[in-house]
Formats: sequence, structure tokens, C-alpha cells
Amino acid sequence: MPSPADQPEGPVPRAGSVLSGARFSVLDRSRTREGHPDAEALRDTVALAREAERLGFHRFWVSEHHGVPGVAGSAPTVLAAAVAAATRTIRVGTGGVMLPNHQPLVVAEQFGVLESLFPGRIDMGLGRSVGFTDGVRRALGRDKDMADDFSAQLDELLGWFAGTSPTGVRARPAEGLAIPPFVLAMGEGATIAARAGLPMVIGDLRSRERMLRGIDTYRAEFRPSPWASEPYVIVSGTVAVAATPEEARRILIPEAWSMAYSRTHGTFPPLPPAERVESLTMTTKERGFYESGLRGQLAGTADEVADELETVLKDTGAQEILVTTSTYDRTALLDSYRRLAEVLRA
Repeated sequence: MPSPADQPEGPVPRAGSVLSGARFSVLDRSRTREGHPDAEALRDTVALAREAERLGFHRFWVSEHHGVPGVAGSAPTVLAAAVAAATRTIRVGTGGVMLPNHQPLVVAEQFGVLESLFPGRIDMGLGRSVGFTDGVRRALGRDKDMADDFSAQLDELLGWFAGTSPTGVRARPAEGLAIPPFVLAMGEGATIAARAGLPMVIGDLRSRERMLRGIDTYRAEFRPSPWASEPYVIVSGTVAVAATPEEARRILIPEAWSMAYSRTHGTFPPLPPAERVESLTMTTKERGFYESGLRGQLAGTADEVADELETVLKDTGAQEILVTTSTYDRTALLDSYRRLAEVLRA
């Protein structure tokens, strides 16, 4: 079965720098925006995928969130199908399907359909989170303990592709297909990815020490598998590029406020315009979470971001960067991705 290292390369970035040996990809969470319908967020995701393909990014992934006002992407395999249908060459996948929320057979079938329709382009990113709130977990028929069974669920899922299920049931059209699996590593995820011999996605860039510990654990405990012969690390996080550091920082403001609001109010809201956030009177607690959300991100001019990306790649030894930037201003977001692509081609 093919490993991530066997997949086709995108354009060669920055000859002579550490960036030249890395891949760069995009994860879009279909963030909703104040004053805009949820459906627009989904259409924006598909449009961004087309632009990411044009710019030469390697993968385009979508996410899974349930009952969250600020995220429209609740059905990642459905959205991945729309993205794959709207593009031609970029790899398409999930970052990720939250396996504890689903029966592994159904997940295998869904990815089997995707791979059958778009052969050689589908990635299967898998996470271990369960619903965001108690109400969502009840609606899904799941509880927090389901995450504890992620390793067994992962084994069962991969078994459907290998045709080794003891049930006698065959997963169609999944059985026999080679769809690269990836584990989203949070907490114990690094150990699970290592022992399963799977590529790992880890973030975020604001918690460098924690991220480096997870990567060290993953590499130390990695066991070669039919899916990957050696460790493969993807580092995920926000990257914002603009003409000035101040403009780049403004890209971060809506997401930083939404995170602060969720930490203080218990619900994750649609993205507000940066100028509205800047006019708010925040409580001390809100201000603390907000400022924390702005720190540690990769944001600045093209040269500043290029230097920071090189540092991240040198420190982590990662083979790939998965960019997860969200903001209210779609024009600024698209400009950021275009400037980033220029950095990689420089």
C-alpha cells in the first residue's frame, strides 16, 4: 500500500531552503461568519479548494463538527466529495472524521465510495474527539468514554479495507482499496499513531514544547506497517501572510475572539469582523484568552513567515505543514494563501 512519501509532489518550493523538502497543504473548517448563512461557508470551502489546487498546495482537507454555530462542516465525507468533484489534481480528505462518533464499517464504506469515484486522490484523516458538548454527545448516542476505544476502532476500520473482519461481512466498495490513513494526534494520539504505524497530524503551533514532545513520542514508538514504513509527521496550525505584520495580525483577530468567547461562554460562535472585535470591551478573562489566541501563530510578511516556517520545520523535522487559517475577511484569507504560495515558490 502506498505511503505518504510515495504520493505525487506539488510545485517545488524555495530551492536551497528547508522549505524545499516539505509539502504544504490546507485544512478548511467551513467557518461560518456573522451575517452570512451556513450554506455560504460550505460554498466558500469548495471555492477555496479550487484556489488551493491552482496555487499548488498538496492536499485539501475538511473537518467534522456537530452542533457548533461557528462551523458548517458537519459531514466531512459529503463535503470532501463536493471538493473532489470541483477539483482535478489536489489530494482531498478529512482532518478529520471523528471515529468515535461513527461505526467503523460506515466510515470504511464512505471512504470506499470516495476513492472509487476519485481514485488516487483521497486521504482518510481520523480523530478521536467525541461531540463538543453533552447535548451533542447525547444526540450522537455517544459519551466521552468512546474516545478511550479509539485504538480498537482504528484497528477495526483498517480491517475493513484489508478484508479481515471476523464478522464475515465485506465492506463494499472499500475492501482492497489503499486509502492513506492519518491520525490526528491530541493527547494519546501520538502513541496510537505510532503503534498503528500511521502518519500523524499534530498541532498547534502555539504549544511548541507540547508538540515537540508528541513528535518525539511518535518517532520513538513508531512501528512500521503496510501503511507507512517510517514516521511521517504533519504539523498543523495557523499561517497568515500579508503585506505588513499589522495586516497579518488582523487576519488572526476573528478566530482569536471566537476561541476566547467559547472559553468564557461555552459556545463557539460565527466569526465576527476584526473591526467589531477591536471595538469590544472585554472582561479580564476574555482579554486573557483573546491575547493568548493571538500569540504563537505564524503571522507576518512573506519573509517573516518564511523564516518562521523554516524554524518550525527544522525544530520538528516534519515532512508537511497543514495550514488551518480561518478569518472573517475572505479577500484577506485568499490573499494570505496566495502570498504563502509565492513564498514556497520563491
